[in-house]
Amino acid sequence: MTKPFPIDHSLTSFWRSEPDPLDNFRSTEVLPETSDIVIIGAGYAGATTAYHCLERSRLASIEQPSIVILEARQACSGATGRNGGHLKPDVFNRIGNLANEYGLEAAAEVASFEMDHISAIQELVEKEKIDCDLEVNRVCEVQYDKNQFAKVKAGYDFLVAKGVDTIKDVGYTPPELAEAESGVKGALACFSQRTARLWPYKFIVHLLRQAVAAGVNLQTHTPVTKVSEAPDADGRWTVTTDRGSIRAKWVVFSTNAYTSAIAPEYKDKIIPVRGFCSRIVVPNPPTTPLERSYMLRFNAWNYDYLIPRPDGSIVVGGGKSTFFHQDRDSWYNNIDDSRTVEAAARYFDNYMQRHFHGWENTGAYTDRVWSGIMGYSTDSLPHVGHVPNKPGQVIVAGFTGHGMPQVFLSTRGIAQLIVDGISYEETGLPRLFKTTTERLQSRRNNILPAPVVGSKL
Repeated sequence: MTKPFPIDHSLTSFWRSEPDPLDNFRSTEVLPETSDIVIIGAGYAGATTAYHCLERSRLASIEQPSIVILEARQACSGATGRNGGHLKPDVFNRIGNLANEYGLEAAAEVASFEMDHISAIQELVEKEKIDCDLEVNRVCEVQYDKNQFAKVKAGYDFLVAKGVDTIKDVGYTPPELAEAESGVKGALACFSQRTARLWPYKFIVHLLRQAVAAGVNLQTHTPVTKVSEAPDADGRWTVTTDRGSIRAKWVVFSTNAYTSAIAPEYKDKIIPVRGFCSRIVVPNPPTTPLERSYMLRFNAWNYDYLIPRPDGSIVVGGGKSTFFHQDRDSWYNNIDDSRTVEAAARYFDNYMQRHFHGWENTGAYTDRVWSGIMGYSTDSLPHVGHVPNKPGQVIVAGFTGHGMPQVFLSTRGIAQLIVDGISYEETGLPRLFKTTTERLQSRRNNILPAPVVGSKL
């Protein structure tokens, strides 16, 4: 396919149903010629990078750097404004896989890092008085598949036996009690842990508004078409847009799915992957409404997630079974968030009635379905840190649909690299997140499933 640039006319997600005046904002009519920092992307990673850079400079009592945020479309119009609003750390499922491949210590680092996001986001929302419907609660992760459950349970037991700190928060419900405990039809077993949910668009727009008030130059509808391969004589990188160029000391690729369009090192390393999400309205709520968020794990590759909203609606993401093996082009290397797959859209009809006890007569119906483009890394780990062999270019991307419990503290590390001038290892970022030449040279691809009989793969 051609280079993955964001497209026009994307579907409107529920989160973007109340657009902020900042949505199409430009701080200045023309682009500045130079800037200390140019951040590409005004989503979760871009907005929090700006926030942390301002905070780091304030704490260090140094002159505030000049910052420009360039966004191809509207503010927070990419994956952040299209996800499920679910801030769920993974502390036992994928962590077991990481422990097998990279060792327990490296895996435990990731689990702890993700879990720290709940408190960090809660503290930020309280400190900055962000109105974003944040609620910290529990998530119920339901297992349906015997083989997958056996694998997850073995990993859980291993982490418990090793005394990994984050696993202490996880509750386990055995098969004989799972359906009653979860309220989910056919539940084989379930796990629970601390998690959070919020309105992601409102969260990010608040941070962008705050950054603009502090002097950050936000430019929406300004897609970056190229970043120079080498710095100029002054050590600055040229960031080119269709509205002109900016020479920057630092360039931050907070571009997730679209990274390889302007950072060629990441071609075939961060792949655009299209997912689907929905909002379900409940005319006749059940006697016992949902309080927790849920993850329904049908097998190793197929799972849905859902969060209850304060207005009584439910946001549900998933539907992989309708397209994953049937049509690779509908999701892999796909940047078209202007449409859905018909089967995926229909998947959410009668969703609550199918899966939850006591919801049969609620009249719950699908109000809206939308798509979003995620940036999947081929080794399933984010790329964070200095772009190899390009001093002054940094990346925070490739979160593989799991950015909510990974981005905020990753961008704090990025700000430390830029403002404090410290090394990656000094930031406290997980060692496995560091973008390296070795990772860019690897030919592995964890994204694509094994072919199945009769599929198009």
